[in-house]
Amino acid sequence: MDQYEYVRTAHRVYGKSLHEIARETGHDRKTIQKIVRGEHSGYGQRQCQPYPVLSPYLALIDSWLESDKDAPRKQRHTATRIYHRLVGEEGFKGGQTTVRQYVRKAKIRLGVGACKAFIPLEPDCGKEAEADWGGAVAIIGGDEARLKFFCMRSKYSGKHYVRFYFCERQIAFFDAHMRAFSFFGGVFRTVIYDNLTSAVEKVLKGKGRKEQETFRKFHGYYNFTARFCNVDAGHEKGGVEGLVGFSRSNYMVPIPRAESLEELNEKVLRDCLEYGSHRVDGKEKTVDELFEEEKAHLLAIPSHPFSNIETVESKVNPYATVILDKNRYWVPTSYVGFRVKAILGVDHVEVFERGKKIATHGRLFGNNKWQLNPDHYLDLLHQRPGAFDSARPIKEWRKKWPQSLERLRDKLLVPCLISFALNNGKIKLTLKIIVFNPLIC
Repeated sequence: MDQYEYVRTAHRVYGKSLHEIARETGHDRKTIQKIVRGEHSGYGQRQCQPYPVLSPYLALIDSWLESDKDAPRKQRHTATRIYHRLVGEEGFKGGQTTVRQYVRKAKIRLGVGACKAFIPLEPDCGKEAEADWGGAVAIIGGDEARLKFFCMRSKYSGKHYVRFYFCERQIAFFDAHMRAFSFFGGVFRTVIYDNLTSAVEKVLKGKGRKEQETFRKFHGYYNFTARFCNVDAGHEKGGVEGLVGFSRSNYMVPIPRAESLEELNEKVLRDCLEYGSHRVDGKEKTVDELFEEEKAHLLAIPSHPFSNIETVESKVNPYATVILDKNRYWVPTSYVGFRVKAILGVDHVEVFERGKKIATHGRLFGNNKWQLNPDHYLDLLHQRPGAFDSARPIKEWRKKWPQSLERLRDKLLVPCLISFALNNGKIKLTLKIIVFNPLIC
């Protein structure tokens, strides 16, 4: 800049010739002419960047980037990885900066991992919502549990709903929708999903989807349209993707503790209700203000909820349990061998025999778990007292029964068993009374 000012001043103010200025400054005469004629524009970029050290490897780098087109998105070459491969496999002696500059331009030229452009959208009031699942850890009843949480977010107002479940099966998926619609006070006309198996049976070419039959019935009952993102295109529902991370870092840090899943959900519900003073980027009104506008545009919730249950028929096995969804649930021992019908809800199981309800349980998730009630086995243990200590229902009961029963067992059961060996007939009756009617003692 100093040379530019000197040349122009010498020529225009002091009238020096171009030849004289060139001799004084050492610049070429053509350079002096450019300075005199135009504004200072600094140094221009090269039209073609030479790579004297890297040039023997350019074709190899291009071949690696071309092969990335068929590789998984998260297993493609980065510029750093290419540099390390060149050094380790090809003996490259150049610098990493040179490699990074070339790879950045080559990816754009070859169409590999180039940055995408997005169109700013303005969603209509009360028309669209986005839904997705996330995962987190919580302490339920003193035990660590890996939970799934459902998220639904209004695209217009940003109001959201979050609820925890032990699984993300279809029955939980439907239950979460019904509770979310109740929370929002209506049904959105369109709900946007990724290609989750609870809704999509098969992904077809392009935008085509073969939906699960039960999901078609569900959104047909609530009269909303399901729209699905392209495969591996989570940004198409970026609002709820962000909500999953927001919920995990705000509602689940530190790790939440509760005595039951229902208690945890009540806490998260309060958090969702309190979220409203925040302003979404680009909007002047708060979330709650926008949500108040939105309520009037939602579809009405049907007067009767969707029948979100599963019906299964089974047979009571000799252990007085019914196997449902790979888990065992007790029924009274008098029904062993009977065929029964079970109704499975999202959080409960009811067992019926010829229309008569014979058992109700909280639903188990997982495999090979037992839901037992020791009361139903007392009559059988009365006949077989030797199985008392090793009986699974009693072992499960002992984990929860009060300390007074444990002390009673320690004091009464062992002496009775010793006496039982001495006088089988007489003490047998005493054992039955003490063991199976401890509260009487």
